[in-house]
Amino acid sequence: MMASMRHGWQFVLCLTALLAIASCETADKPSGLKLTPTSFTDLAGWQDDSVSEFLPALQRSCALHLRRPADRPVKPAGFGLTAGHWHDVCTRLMDLPAGDDQAARQAIETWFTVWRAEDTAENAKGVATGYYEPQLRGALNRFGPYQTPLYKTPPELVTVNLGDFSDDLKGKKITGRVEKGRLVPMPERKQIVDGALANRDLELIWVDNPVDAFFLQIQGSGQVVMPDGQVMRVGYAGANGRSYTPVGRILIQDGEVPREKMSMQAIRSWMDTNPDRAPALMDANASYVFFHELTGDGPLGAEGVALTPRRSIAVDRRYYPLGIPVWISTTDPDDDSPIRRLTMAQDTGGAIKGVVRLDLFWGPGPQAAHKAGLMNQPVNMFLLLPRGFTPPVS
Repeated sequence: MMASMRHGWQFVLCLTALLAIASCETADKPSGLKLTPTSFTDLAGWQDDSVSEFLPALQRSCALHLRRPADRPVKPAGFGLTAGHWHDVCTRLMDLPAGDDQAARQAIETWFTVWRAEDTAENAKGVATGYYEPQLRGALNRFGPYQTPLYKTPPELVTVNLGDFSDDLKGKKITGRVEKGRLVPMPERKQIVDGALANRDLELIWVDNPVDAFFLQIQGSGQVVMPDGQVMRVGYAGANGRSYTPVGRILIQDGEVPREKMSMQAIRSWMDTNPDRAPALMDANASYVFFHELTGDGPLGAEGVALTPRRSIAVDRRYYPLGIPVWISTTDPDDDSPIRRLTMAQDTGGAIKGVVRLDLFWGPGPQAAHKAGLMNQPVNMFLLLPRGFTPPVS
């Protein structure tokens, strides 16, 4: 989240120090992505997908594309897309009839071309994981079992686009807070859990389980059911800028969980079995997520549109623009049956890093949690890009 910068000149003076003490991100497309033109006939299962079920996800992204000036670049900068590349396509796809797979399939074949996405690294493999919308128990006020806060974004949090100060830093940003005229890091997770933000009226809601709150931060959004049955939907509002550390990797490295058995369920089971050690494991991930209340359709992805269960995916934004259709070919985590369907890249995440790498949104509820927690499957990805646009091929 970009906050106003009342001390802009101090930022220029300490850019070198900032790079040393806080986390940076790059928005430029790094090397490693190879795109090869192919065709719809090469998509195994294309004729079997209920493409009309995909249209709501596509049309949500199209609504954004159509509101933007034609010359507005669509990040990442190296990809070359602009909003204008979408205008004709989206205008024609916004009014397709619901439930008509044949009409939807024909329109998509008319207005898109297919490109296989591959990682140029030797022995690279595609990986598909899953995420879901968790349900927690909570209350607006702290009492009884409701002792763990979900925090709103602190007003002092600042995200700086370093490219505004130097061309050498173009595409990089840094998050922190201003203290005595300098930008310094935000508190780490452990400091926040220990009370660094307490008693400042930043508590959005209180929940009854710190482990549930931890997994909510990984998922990025969820529902909190209150004692009277009312439900508050909460979504990602920002983060403290600290590096994300996958706690599953720590459990594997420490020999606590075998690599082949690692899953979200395995992590949760370990925490439930080791309640005295669980806080230290969670604190090993210094990243901390802030939330705000969501109204209307949801949850919202990073693109700013409501996610569609089993049709929205998270991707690595260093390689792919948000708001593009992606054909995925992977397998079900329960029985390895094929999952071949058209999805929309509408989200991103701290753990979603890689060329052929995606996170499939399964939706809300226990079944979605089950699928998402187990999913760690091989995957192939095919981008659908507006006809007439040629992307960088490597």
